[in-house]
Amino acid sequence: MKSVFIGSGVALVTPFRKDGSINEEMLEELVEYHCENQTDALIICGTTGESATLSEEERLFCIRRAVEFAKGRVPIIAGTGTNCTQTTVQLSKDAENCGADGVLVVTPYYNKPTQRGLIAHYGKIAENIRIPIILYNVGSRTGCNIEPETVAQLMKNEENIVAIKEASGNISQVARIMELTEGKTDIYAGNDNQIVPVLSLGGKGVISVLANIAPKEVHKICENFLSGNIKESCALQLKALPLIRQLFCEVNPIPIKKALSLMGKDVGGLRMPLLELEEEKERTLARIMCEYGIELSGEGNIWLT
Repeated sequence: MKSVFIGSGVALVTPFRKDGSINEEMLEELVEYHCENQTDALIICGTTGESATLSEEERLFCIRRAVEFAKGRVPIIAGTGTNCTQTTVQLSKDAENCGADGVLVVTPYYNKPTQRGLIAHYGKIAENIRIPIILYNVGSRTGCNIEPETVAQLMKNEENIVAIKEASGNISQVARIMELTEGKTDIYAGNDNQIVPVLSLGGKGVISVLANIAPKEVHKICENFLSGNIKESCALQLKALPLIRQLFCEVNPIPIKKALSLMGKDVGGLRMPLLELEEEKERTLARIMCEYGIELSGEGNIWLT
């Protein structure tokens, strides 16, 4: 299979109304914003999209509407991972039927399967859908690490397991995956501060939180590197680091949703148990966004005086 996408994939937030329901109009606005600002793929209902607190019906609603809004301009990748194999299989089949171009499947969380269990879990998903599967490794959240040897076996066994979002933060693990798969795995950086390091090992791009508010800049980091302009790519990566750090001053997606609000994008609040960003951290976030060159508007105007 060819790459699901190359470059910058945004881990899109899920916008809510004041009553907590999905804000369909804002979802359309966000999809349009990214289609117009060089984002290379949209990842719907992942970690940043608060998938853990969305119902299955809400997930499928967001996926279906994103496909309709995108109109084929960029790939739509659906987050369908849960800690139940049967549920994940059904969500993945439903996402395929909704028109998703691929699925992003996080490792089962809390129940901490063995590596054998992971092979069985992903194998069952691959048996039931035809669209590409991107593995998602983020052990800091799930308590479960996909070992490089397991990744290599899955890539060998299952034709439609084609890529991995590597958010372990362990560059040595990324290198080992590439070694074991002879460079034939599509790896996407799962951490915005490691886009260039992952690309340097043969990665295809990033699944990015930062791209929610700086889509062109994240696209340029990838585009420059992949076209051979390594120096410029590195410079752009380093310039973004202060903002990236502040986007993770509290657990994702708390800061990124606040950042979007500071830009005048009414994406709404968070579902509990996540709470709004602390005021002092909001003040710092607004300052760093301005220093990076992002224009504040709406809610962000209070920090401009």
